[in-house]
Amino acid sequence: MAEKKKAYTLAADEKATPAMVYTLTTLAWGDVVTKEMVRVSTYLRTIAPDYVSLYDARALPVRGTGPVQALAFTELHVRTPQVIALHLLPPASEPPDYDPSEEKRKMEPATVLVGPFRFDGLVRMSTIASLSKFLEITTETFISLYEVEVSQPGVPSLGVVRAPMALIRRDTALFAPRVV
Repeated sequence: MAEKKKAYTLAADEKATPAMVYTLTTLAWGDVVTKEMVRVSTYLRTIAPDYVSLYDARALPVRGTGPVQALAFTELHVRTPQVIALHLLPPASEPPDYDPSEEKRKMEPATVLVGPFRFDGLVRMSTIASLSKFLEITTETFISLYEVEVSQPGVPSLGVVRAPMALIRRDTALFAPRVV
């Protein structure tokens, strides 16, 4: 069987990384095309493009009533200010964006509610900080959440997505400590 033709052509210095993008009303996934050296799992914190462009994309509206059905697009462009969360589409992965041996850092379990989505994971912070203190002093637009489990409580049939890391837009999120 012939492989399906991609909706894009990569330049010699580009790569395609499968990712999931969350907005207040939609869950979308597809390939993000970037330069080879760009880490898609952190690029909203570093490059901050005007749009997150997904190729060979699917979009699943998660608000409203009735059955949910994914829509297919060769290209889907999401304005970055609309993005409330982003992570690589499993099983894609990248190396951690931190040094695991760094002293005086801890992983604090947290539940983060972002729009209709629930993210359970770990926030990396100083060993002397609490979640509330961390949130009080951070100025990042996107906060990293590690060992993430994502669900949509309003549509439990979507199941749980697990990812090593997600970026969460701080200004659209509710944070709660989680007992594990």
